Amino acid sequence: MVTVRPRRIRVVCWASAIALVVVFSLVATSLTGATGDGYGSFQRGDQFAMVGLGVFGALGFLLFTRPRVVADAKGVRVRNVIGSYELPWEVIRGVRFDRGAPWASLELHDDDLLPMVALQAADKESAVEAVRALRRLHQAHLAALAAGQPTPR
Repeated sequence: MVTVRPRRIRVVCWASAIALVVVFSLVATSLTGATGDGYGSFQRGDQFAMVGLGVFGALGFLLFTRPRVVADAKGVRVRNVIGSYELPWEVIRGVRFDRGAPWASLELHDDDLLPMVALQAADKESAVEAVRALRRLHQAHLAALAAGQPTPR
């Protein structure tokens, strides 16, 4: 069984999310007094709203920590930023990690490419090892088919 989650992007996203909440909280504390030459003035609700915007922005950053790939003898489960897929090995032609590509992808028999955002080039050697492990699982499935053995369900 192979389970892969991106490493670098998770660190960057968590740091960015924390920084965003801190910045919006600091801005919220500075929202006091009059809004300018007009009659308006900042209220406590404006400060809470500013912190809330920071929290929502941070949650948006944390969406990018969601990607994951889990593979076993039955198939591959891919969870990207938006959307999840569960594919048996029968529909997969190969695992690709093209030079210059930001992440690996699954090449399907219907000529589609399914990106695997969890396997990012930024993770360097750990991403390469994960792609190799996926390719070994795929080759084991192909060998079992060639030998006439039933595939696990």
